[in-house]
Amino acid sequence: MERSIRARELTAFAEEIRVETLKTLGYAGFGHIGGAMSIVEVVAALYGEFMRIDPSRPDWPDRDKLVLSKGHAGPTLYAVLALKGYFPRMMLRELNVGGGHLPSHVDRNKTPGIDMTAGSLGQGISAAIGIAMGDRMSGRDSRTYVIVGDGELDEGQNWEGFMFAYAHKIDNLVCFVDKNLQQLDGYTKDVLDTGDIAAKLKAFGWYTQEIDGHDMGAIIKAIKSANSTKGVPSAIVLDTKKGHGCTFAEGVLSNHHMNFTPEQMEEAMKAANERLEAARRALAE
Repeated sequence: MERSIRARELTAFAEEIRVETLKTLGYAGFGHIGGAMSIVEVVAALYGEFMRIDPSRPDWPDRDKLVLSKGHAGPTLYAVLALKGYFPRMMLRELNVGGGHLPSHVDRNKTPGIDMTAGSLGQGISAAIGIAMGDRMSGRDSRTYVIVGDGELDEGQNWEGFMFAYAHKIDNLVCFVDKNLQQLDGYTKDVLDTGDIAAKLKAFGWYTQEIDGHDMGAIIKAIKSANSTKGVPSAIVLDTKKGHGCTFAEGVLSNHHMNFTPEQMEEAMKAANERLEAARRALAE
């Protein structure tokens, strides 16, 4: 029962993040909507339940870290950081604004709470491995989480990293693969079919789980299992929908980066707020 209640609480938190993310994108009138929407639930679980953080000290050495390798999904991370108190919500208006603190791809030098700068996709797993190893060498018990997209697994550097992490038994590392089946240029199966990603990661020696990436209960259970696994790194493949929860983006092939009208965003915000209210009502049941 307690686990079910917590899952409902985190589901409500996820819907709050989704509303703030859409609002943030709405200020700009364009942006990376698809990939931001597909990671909302896992980010809610990490910052709402699992990560050891202190928003008043973003550079606290013993904190848990998150590397957002698919850095274009920054609007979702910016939204949760604002909700957790890393910076005022008014700063969310600076998304994609020149000279602002919230660039299109996350940047640790510009935004409080960002642990690793992203840009060129495919490099985040290497950075996460380095961070996890550094913490282990320094005697810290902190964990490193990394979110990669299924599209960026086209890059060979990821697979070198997967081999390295297994060989060095980096068990304070959890990699989430956002398997939304789309990337910038189309469907992943048409651009470069990576086949069964979970089976490949298992073959590379990682403790691997594959779950519904929008099911909060499944996410909680999978992260707990990953964090309790010793001796090997862990991977969680999230089966997601690109643009999930955004009325004008979900199911659209061109939803990687989109322009939209105020009317479209108004409709999306209305639907998102209805989902948030439904999630909050569920807490009282």
